[in-house]
Amino acid sequence: MWAFPVLGCALLASALLLRRRPLTALAVMLGGAVAAIALEPGPGQGPPLQIVLTAAAGTEICYIAATRPRAVSVTGLAMVGVALLLPGPGGVDLGPFRGGAAFVTIIAWLIGHSIRQAQARAELRRAQAAAQTTLAERLRIARELHDIVAHSIGTIAIQAGAGRRVFDTRPDEARDALATIEATSRETLSGLRRMMTGLRRADPEPGPGQAPPGPAPGLADLERLAATAQDAGLQVEVEWLGSREPLPADIDLSAFRIIQEAVTNVVRHAGTSQCRVLISQQDGQLSIEVTDSGRGGSAAGTGYGITGMRERAALLGGDFCAGPCPGGGFRIAARLPVPAPDR
Repeated sequence: MWAFPVLGCALLASALLLRRRPLTALAVMLGGAVAAIALEPGPGQGPPLQIVLTAAAGTEICYIAATRPRAVSVTGLAMVGVALLLPGPGGVDLGPFRGGAAFVTIIAWLIGHSIRQAQARAELRRAQAAAQTTLAERLRIARELHDIVAHSIGTIAIQAGAGRRVFDTRPDEARDALATIEATSRETLSGLRRMMTGLRRADPEPGPGQAPPGPAPGLADLERLAATAQDAGLQVEVEWLGSREPLPADIDLSAFRIIQEAVTNVVRHAGTSQCRVLISQQDGQLSIEVTDSGRGGSAAGTGYGITGMRERAALLGGDFCAGPCPGGGFRIAARLPVPAPDR
């Protein structure tokens, strides 16, 4: 008469404790099971009670194994095992019940343990994906900073040196060098401001007195790049082949950065006054080639310029190569696939 009410109270108390103190909840449930068996009035009502007890023990063990460390779940499994080994109160024969309950409990623990392992693997994959995303973002920022700063500082250094040499003898050329330094510095600040705005997504609006960042550069800015290079003493010949359809923003930016870095390397390392930029957009791809007739050099290099160009091309699914030309000079070539426009 009192077996099921007592067991019901024990199960309710166990359910309330299960999330915060799972082993205590299991102990309360097992204690209620022992009390319910002791209060069982006769063998006729044994099977229903035993089924409820087996289901309750299996459910709690499965939950503990799925949500708690292995040591805790194994402890809970041992608690159930000890309870099953105790002699039946009042001489009740629990032989058949013990075997079925033990089987159900072990299966429930295995199911819960499998759930926990699957959750751990999913969490590991999420952590690895987050780490890869963070690394990719760091590399992107490093490439962008290198392309912005290296190009600008190289131009500023050359113009400052030229201005210093002619400061007394040719003041007009010195003023032109200072003007180029000023324009290049402003362009660099604009690029850095644009990058910082992109990083601070939580505060996209410019503050009081701050100008909004300009658009990201692209192939439309090649004339300005050529003019800056000419101020540094390098004549850049730009030639277009094929169509000049609008490009996706990421391809347009990467193409400009590759050309910018190649031209900067010519200014800093080639020792020549001319270079040629060939751009071809046809057959679903954008091809870029920058060649010069300077002193050549190694494709490995000691900086990050060529590495950054290669990474930009690879991220867009393209190809990149760089190396000295057979007849002298240096050549970089990149191929970027261009997706078909949406119809």
